[in-house]
Amino acid sequence: LDELGHDMPTKYKMLERYTGTSVMDVKMNDPKVYELFRSTDPLGVTSEEIHSPLGTFGIPEMGTHFGQQLLLDAKPKNFADLLQISGLSHGTGVWLGNAQDLIRSGVCTISDVVGTRDGIMLYLIRHGLENGIAFRIMEDVRKGKGLRPEYEAAMREHDVPDWYISSCKKIKYMFPKAHAAAYVMSAIRLAWYKIYYPMEFYAAFFTVAPGGFDAEIVMQGKRAVYDVIAAIEKKGNEATQKEAETVTTLQLAGECLCRGIRFLPVSISRSDATAFLPEEGSIRLPFSSLPGLGETAAQ
Repeated sequence: LDELGHDMPTKYKMLERYTGTSVMDVKMNDPKVYELFRSTDPLGVTSEEIHSPLGTFGIPEMGTHFGQQLLLDAKPKNFADLLQISGLSHGTGVWLGNAQDLIRSGVCTISDVVGTRDGIMLYLIRHGLENGIAFRIMEDVRKGKGLRPEYEAAMREHDVPDWYISSCKKIKYMFPKAHAAAYVMSAIRLAWYKIYYPMEFYAAFFTVAPGGFDAEIVMQGKRAVYDVIAAIEKKGNEATQKEAETVTTLQLAGECLCRGIRFLPVSISRSDATAFLPEEGSIRLPFSSLPGLGETAAQ
């Protein structure tokens, strides 16, 4: 969990508290969860409504523009494909100018490309290379050292495709499969809550990662939320770090509103200092969501 960021255990605790469902009871093979990485259908909204082709906002590594574009190109169908995607998104010289081009040109699919460092060794062993040589090739490639002439000769001798050999030569750093698995398991678990416990998912997310949440904007409704997002995105590289955080948060808030979940205004008698609270199908805003009000004052 430490690899995923300090807020992940807290998100899990909040989700368990709000839903009464343990994160360990989440199904890892739910078809709707995997569909979320290909469309917005499991959320019950259209891509036009939430201004996104996928329903992955708030899912670690999968909700950014880069992550969504990778998903759109790769079209993952199962856990193994998502493992590849996680590896590709964390490697250097692995996706852009490499695996992306191979997939787009139809040379191979997400299942075949070089995605994680362990995958190289296993792929070469399946092609008949001796275990020790397969391991040493993996080690050189993952460190960005390319292929020694004798390694390349051994690969060709065992009918390793030219595209695979060329791909290995471009790699500068590769992610280990175990790390990729940790990220994907977390993504699947959070996606499950997002589909089946939407109110609790958004409440937990904003409680743990409230950066950029502005109650004055959100309480004006969907149009105001998306107007602010458009205005900030129009600034391009001139947008501040705080504004970038605001976009990330408002994208999720806009999605929440599109799914029919309302935000209730701050209440002296009902609001928490910092926690967004599920309340009869809606989410009660905390005192800390008010602009300019710090956590100490909220307490």
